[in-house]
Amino acid sequence: MSTGGGSKAILAALGANLGIAVIKFVAFALTGSSSMLAEGVHSVVDSGNQVLLLRGGAASRRAADRQHPFGYGRDRYVYGFLVALMLFSAGGLFALYEGVEKIRHPHHLDSPLIALVVLVVAMGLEGFSLRTAVAESRELKGDDTWFGFIRHAKNPELPVVLLEDVAALTGLVLAFAGVGLAELTGNAVWDGIATCGIGVLLVTVAVVLVVETKSLLLGESAAPGQVAAIESALLGDGVERVIHLRTMHLGPEELLVGAKLAMPARSTLPEVARAIDTAEARVRAAVPIARVIYLEPDLERPDAERPDPEGQVTR
Repeated sequence: MSTGGGSKAILAALGANLGIAVIKFVAFALTGSSSMLAEGVHSVVDSGNQVLLLRGGAASRRAADRQHPFGYGRDRYVYGFLVALMLFSAGGLFALYEGVEKIRHPHHLDSPLIALVVLVVAMGLEGFSLRTAVAESRELKGDDTWFGFIRHAKNPELPVVLLEDVAALTGLVLAFAGVGLAELTGNAVWDGIATCGIGVLLVTVAVVLVVETKSLLLGESAAPGQVAAIESALLGDGVERVIHLRTMHLGPEELLVGAKLAMPARSTLPEVARAIDTAEARVRAAVPIARVIYLEPDLERPDAERPDPEGQVTR
């Protein structure tokens, strides 16, 4: 499975958000709508997030060195985590603050029609960004559901862009409803309620991203299909059984594989070395992102380690 960073989707989102931020702030200046201000800040935060994702992709491509012998692949996870924190603090908490202030001190909107037109234009731009992200994600998603893709994807960029775009479109709908209801009812509190709704939405999305990127930072194993392919590739040509197998993502496109292999008791040292070398070659052919492989030969013994159904080693 490819694990590309979705640069096209990130750049599309960055361009859309920069344009949207400008027109939202212009609309806020003309109308005084708190939901327009919250949406403007949201677009600025999203633009900064896309810059962070691009920076993370560039940083992760640095060559391994003595201090980081396994490379810098996890930089993409670090920057994805920063994006989630930015969305929570600068986006969600600011919107909640503005919403509460507007509810406590409501004031009528100036030129609400301008705000509504701006929101419709912003919906179109966000729709373009979301369509690009969906197109970029389809190949990676495969047969998985969209929720499953968000949960299982090993690259943080596309899930982040997808969630940001969905949150942005939903926020625009909330802002449109808030401005519209405030104008129809003559009660500006609706604008504050919509702003609070935007804040809750952004905080929720941020929490989801924090949970998922934290799991990646801790080091997730390969997907079940990849684990099965690696185990199958290890067997044969002198390898009788996989005693235990461990995998961990060093980055979205780099996998660490460690395994203990049962080998015939009468194998000579050259035979063991040849079996290990050919097993490594088979694994790399079966799962190309398996870049770092450590294989330990052992004997088939009655008390040899065997994995239990949950993958833990037992003796």
